[in-house]
Amino acid sequence: MKLDRRYVEKPWGITDLPPIFDPPAGKRIGEVWFTGGGDLPLLLKYIFTSERLSVQVHPDDAYARAHGLPHGKTECWYILDARPGATIALGLLREVGKEELRAAALDGSIERLMDWKPVRSGDFFLVPPGTVHAIGDGITLLEFQQNIDLTYRLYDYGRPRELHLEDGIAVSNPAPYPAGLAQHLTGGETRTLVDGPHFTLVHTTHDALADRQRWIIPVEGEVRSGEDRAGPGECLLLGPGATLEAGDARLLVGARSGRSAPAR
Repeated sequence: MKLDRRYVEKPWGITDLPPIFDPPAGKRIGEVWFTGGGDLPLLLKYIFTSERLSVQVHPDDAYARAHGLPHGKTECWYILDARPGATIALGLLREVGKEELRAAALDGSIERLMDWKPVRSGDFFLVPPGTVHAIGDGITLLEFQQNIDLTYRLYDYGRPRELHLEDGIAVSNPAPYPAGLAQHLTGGETRTLVDGPHFTLVHTTHDALADRQRWIIPVEGEVRSGEDRAGPGECLLLGPGATLEAGDARLLVGARSGRSAPAR
């Protein structure tokens, strides 16, 4: 089936989405969620930024469950487009203590403590729980994640939105981001970008993970399964064994991990 688009307004969103989308007029859209098919374990989003997102962090499964939530949030980002000089923040420039992190969040110096990295189309980042992070302005990216809307904001540039310092500081890993979690893709190479424990994501030019329920995310070109077609800006959800015709498309294919993971 082709998943539905859900347009989400954000203060840092944009009003001029690419022509492949059909957003409601006059809205500042920051995210497009792909929904449908019941209570799905994973979620695909497009994210569009005109301003920096809040400095934030997500909990792991253990912390989330201890606080009455079904699970935590691991996510990853694939950069589709970035204006010259665009940056994202992942981790800190140096390891700090929790109290120093709290003080930096309160006085705004956390902006200077973050490791702001230049990005370009084709960059990929895995963002484990506990990673202090922020997405900069002028970026379009795909986010694939555990399906839960669970974010602890540490700092929001003075915007009048709720912060979550107690939970955010508790789950943060206030340290530099591991370099091995970042990759860059060129052309139509096939590469496994993430391999568990919560999900698998493959960059490819053909079908993959066909033994599982999977999210088919075209980056270039069109794909087809039965009567359903999808191109960039769309997503197919296929069951195990369903056939996919990829032609000359370039795509991401995501699924629940084949490795052992805690029950949802």
